[in-house]
Amino acid sequence: MQMTGRRAVLAVCLASLSGALATTPAHADDTPNPCDALKRIVAAAPNFASLAAIDGRAIALSHGDDVKCAASQTNYRCTWTPRGGSGAEALQGVAADIASCLPDATHDQNSPARQHFYLGARGARTEITAAQAGSNKLTLEIYGSR
Repeated sequence: MQMTGRRAVLAVCLASLSGALATTPAHADDTPNPCDALKRIVAAAPNFASLAAIDGRAIALSHGDDVKCAASQTNYRCTWTPRGGSGAEALQGVAADIASCLPDATHDQNSPARQHFYLGARGARTEITAAQAGSNKLTLEIYGSR
């Protein structure tokens, strides 16, 4: 059966559109992933010097905007001001991110002002501490002992 008129034009348009959609790359949400950042930083332990300041920003971006991170030989540290809500709420959110992203981590301190996790055996541990720093700042510090 041969199509004519509007049906033929519609068929050509649909075929062209589906071909264009098939070759167009899909763009997901460009929001940085906190899990990828946490895993990258933990994998660098115990020497964090290979990391850049930007490597940890994704961890805090869902909880604050003015994130400042720094790497050294012995630790990786980020500081930021929590957005909206209280510092305690943001701290709980960071702890939830850590727990879900690093299921092998042991969560051994859970208080309104400090969250502490560790991975690995004593003497070869990577430790993660998220804490309130004053009345309007939060810090995240990851350090290792191997």
